[in-house]
Amino acid sequence: MDDLEPPMSSAGPSSGMSLADARAVAETIRARMRYDVMGRDSVIELVLVALLGDGHVLLEDYPGSGKTTLAKALGNSIVEPPPHGGLPTFRRVQFTPDMLPGDVTGVMIFDSASNDFHFRPGPVFTHVLLVDEINRTSPKVQAALLECMAEKQVTVDNESHRLDDLFFVIATQNPLDSVGTYPLPLAQLDRFLFKIRMAHIDRASELAVLASWGAPRPPCTLPQVTREDIIAARAALRREVQISPRIHECLVDLARAIREDKRSLQGVSTRSLVLAVPALQTLALLKGRDFVAPEDIEHLAPHIFQHRLALVPGAGDPTQVVRDALVRPMEALVRATLRR
Repeated sequence: MDDLEPPMSSAGPSSGMSLADARAVAETIRARMRYDVMGRDSVIELVLVALLGDGHVLLEDYPGSGKTTLAKALGNSIVEPPPHGGLPTFRRVQFTPDMLPGDVTGVMIFDSASNDFHFRPGPVFTHVLLVDEINRTSPKVQAALLECMAEKQVTVDNESHRLDDLFFVIATQNPLDSVGTYPLPLAQLDRFLFKIRMAHIDRASELAVLASWGAPRPPCTLPQVTREDIIAARAALRREVQISPRIHECLVDLARAIREDKRSLQGVSTRSLVLAVPALQTLALLKGRDFVAPEDIEHLAPHIFQHRLALVPGAGDPTQVVRDALVRPMEALVRATLRR
């Protein structure tokens, strides 16, 4: 047994959802999303990693590439039976230059009947929130999302209101059109687990979309999951998917290598390393393992770290900086796993 697979615990079986059940929850969501979204299997996997890893996703895509369909498919995968059916599973906010923070978080309104102010919740009170064109609105509104994403709460008139534990943001921005946009600062980019660049789907998938367009399509009868299922799956993978201290060492060494790279003006944060741990555990779960392996780091590191970098002018692709920094930590990790 190599160093990545910790010895079996002598304690009895853990209470709560099993790892097999957590994997079934993930596969149920994946099947629902693949039913509605064609040619996006790799993006769906990353969205699943972010959802179960309790992170958020920034999609940098072209108009009409299916981002709304993808987010709706995720929202439609979740059902809230009574008595918890009051919260919408999916909401969409179209960011525009004239928006105010209260349009996102909610506002205090005066009730003449009670002669008092009451809080009217904003669209962030949902399970899955699609923030369309996040860079179209002012930094003041963008900042309104910071507390929501980092602490799952909003504060209005010095009063804090808790969001749901499942709260998950999918934000989008256009990679080409910069007219009238406010680029996200690194502090806000750091709140997103992944920044996913969506290329156009392949030829066969586009043909399939055209062939099915306009034809009546039967409603999806695939099973759904509940909010409780997803929360329990998060807890199960954090508890049951083992992560070796050597994986932690590899992450820290990777971060230090990125910070010391001459092409980096600003390296990655400690927050990104903390967010990486459940993401790696989730990917291991999706791959059918109960432990994090080196290939999990190799697969996710560019998605986790590239959007957090500030590079010197002319430094090139931040993804290449991450891959270059990953070489030595990965070599050390692999050598460690080969030792008995």
